[in-house]
Amino acid sequence: MSEQYDIVSMGAGHNGLTAAAYLAKAGKSVLLLERNPIAGGGVITKEMPGAPGFLYDQHSTAHIMLQGNPMIRHDELELQAKFGLEYTYSDVPLATIFEDQSCIITYRDVDKTCESIAKISPKDAETYRQLAKTSIEMLPMFVSGLYAPPVPMASFFSMMSQTEEGRATLMSMQRSTFDIVNEMFESEKVKIHLLKCTAENLQGPDEFGTGMGLYLFPALMHAFGIGQPIGGSGMLAKSLMNCIEHHGGKIIVDCEVSKVLVEGGRAVGLETTTGEQYKAKDAVIAGIHPHKLGDFIEGIPQPVLDRGKSVKLSPFSLFVTHYALNEPMKFYAHEDASRATMLETLLTSNLDDFMQDFYPLRHGKMPKRHLQGGGSTCLNDPTRVPAGKGNAMLQKFAPYELAEGGAARWDDIKEQQADELLESNRQFCSNLGSENIINRIIDTPLDHERWSPNSFVRGDAHGAGPYFFQMNSNRPTSDLGQYTVPGVESLYLVGPFMHPGGGVFGAGRGTAMTMFDDLGMDFNQISKGSSTTDSSSTSSSNTASTLRGIKILDGNNEELMDISDIDNDGSALQVKGKIFGTMPMTAVIKPEEARKIFRMLGFKKILFLLTFLFRRSKK
Repeated sequence: MSEQYDIVSMGAGHNGLTAAAYLAKAGKSVLLLERNPIAGGGVITKEMPGAPGFLYDQHSTAHIMLQGNPMIRHDELELQAKFGLEYTYSDVPLATIFEDQSCIITYRDVDKTCESIAKISPKDAETYRQLAKTSIEMLPMFVSGLYAPPVPMASFFSMMSQTEEGRATLMSMQRSTFDIVNEMFESEKVKIHLLKCTAENLQGPDEFGTGMGLYLFPALMHAFGIGQPIGGSGMLAKSLMNCIEHHGGKIIVDCEVSKVLVEGGRAVGLETTTGEQYKAKDAVIAGIHPHKLGDFIEGIPQPVLDRGKSVKLSPFSLFVTHYALNEPMKFYAHEDASRATMLETLLTSNLDDFMQDFYPLRHGKMPKRHLQGGGSTCLNDPTRVPAGKGNAMLQKFAPYELAEGGAARWDDIKEQQADELLESNRQFCSNLGSENIINRIIDTPLDHERWSPNSFVRGDAHGAGPYFFQMNSNRPTSDLGQYTVPGVESLYLVGPFMHPGGGVFGAGRGTAMTMFDDLGMDFNQISKGSSTTDSSSTSSSNTASTLRGIKILDGNNEELMDISDIDNDGSALQVKGKIFGTMPMTAVIKPEEARKIFRMLGFKKILFLLTFLFRRSKK
């Protein structure tokens, strides 16, 4: 006996929940099957054993990439208006404390950030001001492409290659963050501050094809800040579950899927390890890593499977510890640094030493100096601990496969590694002695994989390395880059290994948009949220508002193109302007294409268009 729904999903991570929530809001009956006792995947919050009232985020804690997503900015699913999601934003998104207790602080405010940098290098402060300005101006272009199905790489290259700005952007995308930072800045501390931040994307600073992070991170931090859900990272997943259930959807936990049911080359449901079958009338969503597609799905061409297995993972993983404390952490450094959502505590201010510390990670070894960070989530969200108490999250980069003993050895050395990490953090914090520690939790790279074996393969919480050759429509491969699977219709992929990348993006929105299109549904009607107000407090909106011309907008009133001039060269119509508010572009409409436009419009639509000449604009 099997149950039937319109949509069934293998896994209920935040990406699967996101896609399912849009479909449920559209009236589809949805069911999600989650192997763990808690839904949310890498976006979960738990109470620490032996420490009642202490909440910790098992994986993600800082929601930076999500803040530009219309799902949040426009509250498309009413997660904030109806379903319990509330963010807090520190005015200090990022800070780095060095071994001498000096620090560099990235504030939401660009001027204050430059003041912090100027204490170390006035020249670098002005360079950073220009970097921030450039990145904020580029933000509309970033945002338009991150949360929707990716543009095919050939089209992307063609579009970007038309202008000097586009060519410069392409160059940055293919270079390493290290090369760009080394050229732009003079202070080694400033360089390290920026490089460690971008390395949080699980990328080596000298890896080619990672350079755009240098522009994306400052843009998001200054425009939107880094959000922390009040009550824990898992409140994002909880609000998505509330949305799904409100619209009639269902989530079953402790329910492991053994295979995707395929009939006649079409995905028709899921079968669990206990033999139950759940049929899908319209489509199946699957959070399956490209390395593992063949383990769950029959009928995929072998070349597609082979390319999936060749997807390159991130060069290192994370070793994470969580502490329940009797009192809040007390840092020696500037008080503002302790309020940072992302806090880096670095054991060197020498650039060569810093870069050399990444080398052992690639060879299964721990560096002598931990590449560490952390901080306290309760300083910005007191609901995470009992009154008067504190918490700490201390983490470091670590390999999955250890040179001695392999991944299995993590179980033997996790306590020792946690002790070493704690000791190295005591030079930054005065009260991390045993008398202040109530309990702790340790998660190794192997533990990450155990929690999500079909997504966090080899402990890679980002699913696939953030390399340019496997980004956009090539993420994770060119076969799978549009969320669909060759050889199996009605099957759609979600996960950190899909576009736009690992971390908390709300990337299931792109999958949902593709599914809406394939199912003949209007995504724009469903994505009208409770608010269309941009929360950005930066100059990016002011810059856009000064542009003059014809505005072409998307369904959320986001600017796609600003047309500054329409002319003809005798044989074609030339439309000139800027796309996404920043990128100059010239579009050419030839006579045969113009005829197609008129045929597509038809007489009634042309008459309707003419009525615009006599309408009063709505403010």
